[in-house]
Parts: sequence; C-alpha cells; structure tokens
Amino acid sequence: MAAHQEKKLAEERKHQNMQNDTKVSQGQWGRAWEVDWFSLASILFLLMFAPLIVYYFIMSCDQYQCSLTDPLLDLLTGNKHLSDIWNRTPTLTYRAAGIYSLWVTFQVVLYMSIPDFCHKVLPGYVGGVQEGAVTPAGVVNKYEINGLQAWIITHVLWFANASCFHFFSPTIIFDNWIPLLWCANILGYAVSTFAMIKGYFFPTNAKDCKFTGNFFYDYMMGIEFNPRIGKWFDFKLFFNGRPGIVAWTLINLSFAAKQEELYGKVTNSMILVNVLQGIYVLDFFWNEAWYLKTIDICHDHFGWYLGWGDCVWLPYLYTLQGLYLVYHPVQLCTAHAVGVLMLGLLGYSIFRMTNHQKDLFRRTNGNCRIWGKKPEYIECSYMSVDGTKHYSKLMTSGFWGWARHFNYTGDLMGSLAYCLACGFEHILPYFYIVYMTILLTHRCIRDEHRCCSKYGKDWKHYTAAVPYRLLPGIF
Repeated sequence: MAAHQEKKLAEERKHQNMQNDTKVSQGQWGRAWEVDWFSLASILFLLMFAPLIVYYFIMSCDQYQCSLTDPLLDLLTGNKHLSDIWNRTPTLTYRAAGIYSLWVTFQVVLYMSIPDFCHKVLPGYVGGVQEGAVTPAGVVNKYEINGLQAWIITHVLWFANASCFHFFSPTIIFDNWIPLLWCANILGYAVSTFAMIKGYFFPTNAKDCKFTGNFFYDYMMGIEFNPRIGKWFDFKLFFNGRPGIVAWTLINLSFAAKQEELYGKVTNSMILVNVLQGIYVLDFFWNEAWYLKTIDICHDHFGWYLGWGDCVWLPYLYTLQGLYLVYHPVQLCTAHAVGVLMLGLLGYSIFRMTNHQKDLFRRTNGNCRIWGKKPEYIECSYMSVDGTKHYSKLMTSGFWGWARHFNYTGDLMGSLAYCLACGFEHILPYFYIVYMTILLTHRCIRDEHRCCSKYGKDWKHYTAAVPYRLLPGIF
C-alpha cells in the first residue's frame, strides 16, 4: 500500500514537473508573452515611422534626385512646406491598382494552383510538399514548395513580353513606382489587420497563438504562429517569398530598362546590382525548403512586422540601389567593378556554404563530413507545449565553429557589395548595409535569447564552445 502511494506521488510530481516545463517553454519559446516598456516604445516607433521612412526615401529620389538632406533643408529654411512636397507626390491611380491587383492574384494562382514540377527535372532541387519545423504547440506543418517555379514562370513571361509581345513597357514598374507604393501599403495593412482578427476569432491552431494583452504589440508582432486559409495557403511562406521577393528581380530589371530609355545604355553598376541581387533571389528560391527552418518561419508570429514589411519595406527599400542608379547612372572603373563583383561573390559563397553545412548536418542528423571530418556538436533538449520532449543537435564544426551566425557575415558582405556598386556620391544607397547590420545583429541577439530560453543549460554549453556571434575574435 505504501509502495503504491509512493509510486502515485512520484507520478504526480513527474506530471507537475512536466507542466512546469511546458509553461516555461510556452512562455519563452517564440515571441514574448509580456511586453516591457522598451519593447512597447520600439513597437510604437516602428508603427509610426517605418511607413514615413519608406515614403521619405522614395520621395527623395522622385523630387530631390536621391538627396536625403535637401528635403530637410527645404523644410527647415522655409523654402517648402510639407504640403508642397505632398502635393507633388503621385497619388494612387486606377492603373497602378489594376497592375498590383493582377500581380498579387497571379502570384496567388502560381502558389496555389500549380504543383511544383522543378524538383522532378532539376537535380539537387528540393521542392514539392515538404515539412516545416516543430511549432511550440508540437505541430509539424506541411508546405507546397514551388517558389522557384513561380519565379521562372514570372520571368519567362516578363522577357517574352519585352522581346516579343510588347503588351506593356519594361519600365512599367518604375513609371508607376509611387502609385504602386500606395497599393502595397493597402495590402500590407489589410493582411496584417486580417491576421490579427483571425487570431482572435478563427485561428488555424489556437495553441500556437500568443496574446500579450497589448494591442499594438500583438498587431505588430502577430498573434498566430502559422495562420492559414484552407490546407495550403500559408501566410508566412506566401508573403515572405511572394509577391515581394519574386518582384525584387523584376523591379531591378525595370530600373535597368528605364536607365537605358533615359541614357541610351545600361551602366556596369546597374548590371552588377541586377546580377548580385539576382543571385541572392535565385538562391532563396532554390533553397526555399531550407527556409522553412529559419527564424521567420520557426519563431516569428505573423503580424504587421511580416505582413506590411514583406509588402512594402522589402520591395521598396531592398531595391534602393537600382532606383538610385536610374537617377545617377554610375559607370565604374574596371578595378572598382571587379572589386565589387568579387566581394559580392565571396559574401554569397560564405553565405551559401555556411547554410549548406547546417542543412547537410540537419538532413543527415550529423552523419556527414564537414571539411573532411565528422562534425562535432552539442545535443540539446526542449519541451513543446503538448509536453513532448524533443532533441536537437547544435553543430560546432566548420563555419559554425568560427561563429554562431557566420552565414550572416556572408550576407553582410554581399549587402555591402550592392551599396559599393553605386559609388560614393550619395549616402542613400548605403542605407541597405546600415539596415542589414542592425537587422542581423538584432536577429543574432533575438535568436539567442529564444534559444537560451528554449534549451537552457545546453545553450550555455554551446556558447562556451562557440563564443563569437558574427566575427571570430571580435563579436
């Protein structure tokens, strides 16, 4: 009898411990459950000023030849008023609304209606139905990976029109750039608002929702982890990749076409920007299945940060170099051009090789060779909301032994190359490297905070084995 009672008490203690572990995991894995004053202030700042920043950059190019200081000087000296600048800004047009509606609809059709065939004909490409990572609630979602296919179809049609059909001018994007900005904002705010309402009233998975009780934080950072409509339309995968990143290369091509229309030629700097950013975009879609394991899909909830950011911030600020070169056609000397190309290719190579090492390690569960040797790793455990214990392996070999986020180092090298292609006359093209440095440094810190909460003492063992974040020996 005593033995039976002791066994029963032990089981109750075990169950209680599991519940406690689950609460810790639920409270700390993913975005915050509670909001401190600094986070709230940051959220309010971004909600108020991020749209203004985008407008200011685009307006500066349209009205001030890409000068970031002249608009401020005009306002401070009284030469112009805000109303003067606003009245010169192109408004939303029916043409732009039609173009944008057709564009988004076309990308939805490509995403939802055409199963991937690229993985059947391209050796090494992983497409079709793939599984994502385990969510905090213990769910493993399935995704239709067909981004490369959508990119190819879109660009084949673009070049077919430019060379044969001539239904519209290749400069159509540049010619409607600011009216399209208003369309992108409407979609960004609409999808963010819909995602919040959906999270409250009809979430895809209620266990993967998080409510802080603060309206602004929940709107910004999202409530639902993986909002979906139906079985396959996943908000995060669609808006992260399409329509913004598919459009990235089309936008650059339109800028190149406008440069040729205005000056009779395309400069080597514009070619470099198109090639280097095109490589990055193609890499994204070639490795879209790998993207399912990144921070955007694995940790971020879907709110204004991703919804508006992917619709507006990404296509408008990631393409500033090409836009700048329309207004300032820079022809680089051979040495400068070669240096930019080499830096961009080196950065991409580091970015890709580092991610390849991690992907290979994950796919083989560590049964592979990194730099000719069996990889070293630290095994970690964590608990999902349903009480299930999971295990992960954190590699400490190869590039991942140099720094915990060495892929970001390569990414920053590529970002710097895009900016250097624009010369040194204006600071506007260099916004991208400043922004990416802040973004990726913040991601390092944010990701590591989550990993520390998720893995506990195992994470401390990992950081002891790999002490640097981005730059070996420095940071």
